[in-house]
Amino acid sequence: MIGNETVYDAIIVGAGPAGLSAALELAKGKANVLVLDRKQEIGCPKRCAEGLSNRYFTIMKIKPKKEWAVQEIKGAVLYGPNGKQVKMKNKAVLGYVLERKMFEKDLAIQAVKKGAKILLKHQVVAAVRENGIVKLDVEVNNQIKQFKAKIILACDGIDSLVARMMGLNTKNNLNDTDSGYQYEMTGISGYDENCLHLFFGTEVAPRGYTWIFPKRDGTANVGIGIGAYVSAQTKLTAKDYLDRWIESQPGLKDGSIIEVNAGGIPVGGFLEKMTMDNLLVAGDAGHMVDPIHGGGIGIAMEGGRLSGTIALKAIKANKFTDDFISTYTKEWFDMRGNLLKKRLKSRHLLEQLTDEDFNYLAESITMDEALKIGNGTLSKPEMAILFTKKLIKRPGLVKIMMKYLSEGKSDAQF
Repeated sequence: MIGNETVYDAIIVGAGPAGLSAALELAKGKANVLVLDRKQEIGCPKRCAEGLSNRYFTIMKIKPKKEWAVQEIKGAVLYGPNGKQVKMKNKAVLGYVLERKMFEKDLAIQAVKKGAKILLKHQVVAAVRENGIVKLDVEVNNQIKQFKAKIILACDGIDSLVARMMGLNTKNNLNDTDSGYQYEMTGISGYDENCLHLFFGTEVAPRGYTWIFPKRDGTANVGIGIGAYVSAQTKLTAKDYLDRWIESQPGLKDGSIIEVNAGGIPVGGFLEKMTMDNLLVAGDAGHMVDPIHGGGIGIAMEGGRLSGTIALKAIKANKFTDDFISTYTKEWFDMRGNLLKKRLKSRHLLEQLTDEDFNYLAESITMDEALKIGNGTLSKPEMAILFTKKLIKRPGLVKIMMKYLSEGKSDAQF
C-alpha cells in the first residue's frame, strides 16, 4: 500500500455535476479539497439527454457558453400514442441541450482554478473511520493508495458504493429505477430542432417515454427510459423498445449512430437520511433526480452545491458528526426535495394511464395544463374546468385524477 499522509478537509468521490459543484463551493471557501473519480474522462459516459433549463443557469449563476451550450431550446412537444401533439413553443430561449463532456470539463476547470485537486482513474475500494478521520483505500494502476479526509462527499452515481461502505443505505428500489438507453444519431430529420420531443404510450415505452433532444443540425440524442422491471415482464430490453420505435420513425430509421449510452436512472425512493458521521451524499447517489422525466443535471448541481456549503460549515467548525451536518437533509427537502416528492405523485398518476387515456388527454388539454398537472400547481378554478368540461367523458380518468390531487394535498404538508 502506497501512503498519502495529507489529510484533506474534504474528499469528493465522483466528478459529475454534483461532485464538481461541491468541489467548486468548497474550493471557493478555501478548503483543501480532493475529487476522485474512477473514470478516465470527465463527462463520460453520459446517462442523460443533456438538457438544461435556463432556470438552473440562473440558480447556479452560470452563463451558457457556445462551446458546450450547443442547441437553443424554445419549447417542447408531447406526442400521444396516436401521434396527436401537444406543443408549446416560445420565442425566447428556455434552455439548451449541452455537450456534456465539455460542460463538465468546464466545471472541473473552474473548480481547479479555485484550488480543488482532481484525480481520475482512482477507484475507491474501501472506506473506514478512524479517530474522526476517514481513510479511503483507492485502486490506482493495480496498486492501492490511501487517502484521508475529515469529511467525504459521496457523489458517485446511482451505483454509489462509498456511502454504503460508510454505513448509509442508498440502495435504489427496483420500482423507483428506470432503465435508460440512448443513441446520439446524425443524418436524421423530421422534427423541430428548437424543441424537445417526448413520445408516450405503453407500446412505445412502458412506464416511460422516448425522446429526441436536438444537438445540432441533423444530430440529436434519441433515447428511451422505461421502468427497470419492464424487461422481466415483457422480455424486451430498453434497447429493444428503442430500436423498434426508431424503425417506425421515417426521419430516424436511416440515421447513423455516433455514440451509445446506457444506464440506470433513479426516479424516486428519495432518501430520508442523507448524512452520517463524516459523510454527505448528493446527485444520483442521493437520488436527486426528477421522478417524472429522469433529468438530473441541474438538480444534481443544486444538491452538490448545498452539500459543499454544509461541508464547509463543518470544516470551519471542525465538527463532522451526524448531529452537526444532518441539517443538510432538511435543507435539501425545503429547497428542492419536497417539490420532487410532489412530482413523484405525478409520475404515479402517469403510470396508471392507458394509451386511450393518453390520447384523450392529448386531444383535450393544453400544454399549460399538462405542465401544471405535472408540477401539482393547478388552481381550484382550473381543476373545476378540467373535470367538468374536459374529462367528464372518461369517469375512470377522473377517478385517477381525483386520487392524485387528494394525495397531493398531503404532500404539501411534508
